[in-house]
Amino acid sequence: MSARTASGARAELEPIDARTWRLCWVIVLGAFASGLDAAIVNVGLDTMSRSLGAPLSLTQWVASGYLLALAVSLPAAGWLSRRLGSGRLWLLALAAFTIASLGCALAPSVELLIVARVLQGLSGGILIPTGQTVLGQAVGPARLGRAMGTLGIAVSAAPAIGSLLGGVILRYAPWPWLFVINLPIGATGLLLGRRLIPRGESSNTQPLHRTGLVLIAVGLPALVYATTRWGDTGHLDAGVLGVAALAILALAGFVLVSLRSAQPLFDVGLYRLGAFRAGAITAFFSGVLIFGSGVLFALYFQLGRGQSPFQAGISLIGVAAATSITAPLTGRWVDRSGPAPVALVGALLALATTLPLIWLPVTAPLWLVQVLLVGFGAAVNLVAMPAGIAAYQAVPANRLPDAITQVNILQRVGGSLGGAICAVLIARTPADPAAAFSQAAMALVVSAVGCTIGALLIRSSRAGDHPA
Repeated sequence: MSARTASGARAELEPIDARTWRLCWVIVLGAFASGLDAAIVNVGLDTMSRSLGAPLSLTQWVASGYLLALAVSLPAAGWLSRRLGSGRLWLLALAAFTIASLGCALAPSVELLIVARVLQGLSGGILIPTGQTVLGQAVGPARLGRAMGTLGIAVSAAPAIGSLLGGVILRYAPWPWLFVINLPIGATGLLLGRRLIPRGESSNTQPLHRTGLVLIAVGLPALVYATTRWGDTGHLDAGVLGVAALAILALAGFVLVSLRSAQPLFDVGLYRLGAFRAGAITAFFSGVLIFGSGVLFALYFQLGRGQSPFQAGISLIGVAAATSITAPLTGRWVDRSGPAPVALVGALLALATTLPLIWLPVTAPLWLVQVLLVGFGAAVNLVAMPAGIAAYQAVPANRLPDAITQVNILQRVGGSLGGAICAVLIARTPADPAAAFSQAAMALVVSAVGCTIGALLIRSSRAGDHPA
C-alpha cells in the first residue's frame, strides 16, 4: 500500500462514501459472529456436559477445538484471498460458519458437537483477516483507520456481549440456543454481503505451498495448545514440553522453507520492511496485553474479590465499553495523524494503567479499579489498531493479504502466550491472591514496555521502507 503516512497531520480526512460505510458494517457482522461465538460457548460448557452426558474433560474440547481450528485456517487466509478473491472468500467463510452453527445446535452427541465446532473454527479463522483485506482493498491506506475502527467495535464488544448473553440464554433456553443465535446474524450478513461486497479478483496463479501449509498448520495449533495447557495446569510437564518442541521445530521449518521458496504460502520477507516489522512487533505485544489482561482481570474479580463468573462479567463491562467506544475515535485519529503517534500514546497509557496494578490490593475501592480498567481498555485499542495499520500501510497492495495474515498470527500467538503466563503466575501463589495478581500485573507491564518500544520503532521507521 502507499506510504501516506508515518508522520505529520492531515488537515482534512478523505471522505468515505455511504456505500463503503455499508460495506464496513456488513464486515462487522462476520467479525461479531466469530467473536461472539468464541465467548458465548465458554459459559455453557458445564451445561452441555450434563445435557449430553459427557465428562467435562471431553466437553472442554468444544471450546479448545474451536480455538485450535482457528489457528489451522488462519495461515491459509492470505493465499485463499488471492486465489478466490477476498470478497468471495469472505462470503464462503460466513456461509460455512453459519451452516456449522446450525450443525452445532443440532448435534446429538458431544463428539459431533466437537466436529461441528472445528468446522466453525476453520471458517471463523478466515472471517476476520479476510474481512480486513476486503476493507483495506475497498478504502485504501488513507481511510484505513476509520474502516478498521468500525471493525474494532465488533471485535471489542463481542466477547463481553457473548459472556453476558450466554448467561441469559442458559437461564431461559437449552444450550443449542447458544449456537442458534448465530443463524440470524450469519443470514443477514450473507444477504447484505451478496449485494455490497466486491468479490475481488482471482489474481493468484501460484500453487499452494503444501509443505509450508502442513508445517504451519501443525506448528501454530501446537504452540497454542502447549501454551494453553501450560496456563491450565501451571506445569511444564513432558507432554507440554513435547508439544512445544514440535511447535518450535514446525514453525522454524516453515520459516526456512518459506525463505527458500519462490512461491511461499505467504511472504515472510515482509519483515525486511522496517515499518512492517515495527508494526508486527507492536501487534505481538498488544496480543499479550489483551489476552493476558483478560485472564488477570477475570481472576482478580473471581478469586480476589469473591465474585461469581456472571458478576465478574458485569465488572468487566467497563473495559469492553471503553475499547468499543474508542475504536472509531482511534481510527479517525490514525487517518488524521498516522499510526505512530497514536500507538505511542496508547502504549504509554497502557504503562500508566498497568503499573498501579502491581500494588493494587484486592480490597481496593471498586471505583479505582474501574478507572484503571477503563483507561486500560482505551489503551489497548490505541496501541493494537495503529500497530496493525502501520504494518498494512507498509506493504504493496498486492501483499496486503500476506501482511494481514501475519499480523493476525502474531496477535494470536502473543495472546496465547499472555494468557498462559498470567494464569501460571496467578496459580503459583493461590494462598496469597494479592501477590499472585501483582506478579501477573508485572507481566502486563513488561508487555506494555514492549508496545512502547514497538511504537517508537514505528515512529522511527524510514519513509523509504514504504513501497509505493
